Amino acid sequence: MHRVIFALALTTAVWAAEQGWYPHEGGLMKYRVNIRFGEEPETMPAGWKFGRVSAVATDSAGEVYVFHRPNNPALGKRISPIPDSLIVFDAKGKYLRSWGKGEFGNEHGLRVDREGNVWITDNGNHVVIKYTRKGERLLSLGIKGKAATDNQTFNRPTDIAFAANGDFYVSDGYGNSRVVKFSKDGKYLMDWGKRGTGPGEFNTPHSVQVDSKGLVYVSDRENNRIQIFDANGKYLRQWNHLGATQNIFITPKDEMWIITHRDNIENITYDTLAGRLMRIDIATGKILGAMESPGHWLNVSPSGEIFVGSLTGNVFRWYQGWLTRSVGAEEGLRPANAR
Repeated sequence: MHRVIFALALTTAVWAAEQGWYPHEGGLMKYRVNIRFGEEPETMPAGWKFGRVSAVATDSAGEVYVFHRPNNPALGKRISPIPDSLIVFDAKGKYLRSWGKGEFGNEHGLRVDREGNVWITDNGNHVVIKYTRKGERLLSLGIKGKAATDNQTFNRPTDIAFAANGDFYVSDGYGNSRVVKFSKDGKYLMDWGKRGTGPGEFNTPHSVQVDSKGLVYVSDRENNRIQIFDANGKYLRQWNHLGATQNIFITPKDEMWIITHRDNIENITYDTLAGRLMRIDIATGKILGAMESPGHWLNVSPSGEIFVGSLTGNVFRWYQGWLTRSVGAEEGLRPANAR
């Protein structure tokens, strides 16, 4: 009997080993990638290299905004020769301008609204700031250097999302466990959420997005789920099958994309490496396609290119162009963006 069991176990192990690569959830998305967007070719001032890239966004003109960390607060030292925290490129990676020298405590979130304004979350200084495309400050929310939980403050905010009427939401975030809603002009309207695991509770609301119907999607990262609410914070449902989602992006056509990890332990252990970039059916949460990508933040440009900001110090530009044959010696020497 023991021999039979051993034989069955050995047969099962051999069968499992022969199965090869596990298929991509929803099927493989066929994209190619430029792994050093903004640095190949070198168009930034001499010697400039990204620090840890926390976020990336694009505007309607196709310009690409990169939010990176020139300093590492944990080490207490500078890790990048770039003086500015926000660098702007054209769609092909040519440097255009930059700003934000010494302004931020810890660079985190970045979004561009429908009017072309640039918004950031600084979770080191506990503030949310709105800029023009040129870096002129238009609005600041929160009290710099003060972490709290009233209608004037944040505690390490993470992300911003915009409703069609101009209202916006801030996920607040690492220190707090809530979502805060504001009017278009920055007036506090309401907030919801507390620390926990139940419906409407959060453990690190890391990303927030709004669809065309006004539904609010919140990545409850450490609880390994995405929660969905109406415009006033009423809990509707949740998705528990998408892992520890770092970031959500919803296009004007309600196409949903996420950058995620299997669970929160994998995310922290791998420090955002070994992630999955996924296309999600917004009505059901079904995974429509996936591919491997490190990443902390993502953005889909108006032309359909996917930009991923990675704490590895990279901006990845994913674009459609699946190879039909393998590369040769000459092809292998050329970076993807040289084509």
